[in-house]
Amino acid sequence: MQAALPVTNRSVSPARKPWSQRLLPYLMIAPTFLIVFLFTLKPAVSAVIDSTLKPARLAQDPPAFVGLQNYADLFNPTHHLGARFGGILLNTVLFAFGTVAIGMPLALGFALLINRRLPLRGVWRFGFVYPSLLPLIGAASIWAFIYADQVGLLAAILRAANPNWLGSPGLVLGAVIVVNVWSQTGYYMLLFLAGLQGIPRDLYEAAALDGANYWQQLLRLTLPLLRRTTLFVLTVSFTFAFQAVELLQGLTEGGPGDRSNLILYFIYQNIGERRNWGHINAITIILAVIVLVFTLSSFLFFERGGRESER
Repeated sequence: MQAALPVTNRSVSPARKPWSQRLLPYLMIAPTFLIVFLFTLKPAVSAVIDSTLKPARLAQDPPAFVGLQNYADLFNPTHHLGARFGGILLNTVLFAFGTVAIGMPLALGFALLINRRLPLRGVWRFGFVYPSLLPLIGAASIWAFIYADQVGLLAAILRAANPNWLGSPGLVLGAVIVVNVWSQTGYYMLLFLAGLQGIPRDLYEAAALDGANYWQQLLRLTLPLLRRTTLFVLTVSFTFAFQAVELLQGLTEGGPGDRSNLILYFIYQNIGERRNWGHINAITIILAVIVLVFTLSSFLFFERGGRESER
């Protein structure tokens, strides 16, 4: 008999891939990474650095490092920017939450409505979506005519009872919120409609067989299954609310007395002065932190709610 071959524990090492195959994945993502670096990472790092600097009076002189002084100036009521920044920050937060609180339920309601079999459903869809197709400066021009004191549409309807919508400090921010909701709700409705049409009809049929009515299906089935869509719409709508510029340019230019002014338009108003560059970068960082905190909080809230509902 032949002697048995010795058994070894050595594993056969796989052939090493050539350098071209190993570098291929990195080469494929290199353009995307380059774009993200040039237009996101690099500007963000530059803004953080510049927010700690104070520009010199002469362009050829180097800026001075002031640490967090630019941030402190923004909350100093005696500073030329700090005297306005606190109120504008509050306006922006109220504007964002007002837009989200009104626009999201309307968008969901419209999506639920046109997801049903309605006569002329295509006309309804077009009517809801059309305002979101208009440029914001065009929407602002339309509503500037509607809000006009003596010749506007509301003035013709309300006559003597028509208030000064864009000139009253107590009404102007709400009037701008209405325009923003009108111009963006149709877009968010499409997102909700896509989420609704992605829910299998079998689930509703099974729920109906179990005796669930429409409202029970909505609360127990539709809304939980739209959780991720709701999170996306919430994040997008909140972010867009902090980017409103065209509406203010066409309606109020931040007035009267900064009662309708928002952070991004405030940056636009003051970025032309060299002495404000450090403060403008500090405002940018504050704005980015607010949006980031809200986005992370929304993700944590919805993810935790989803895990609890799955138990």
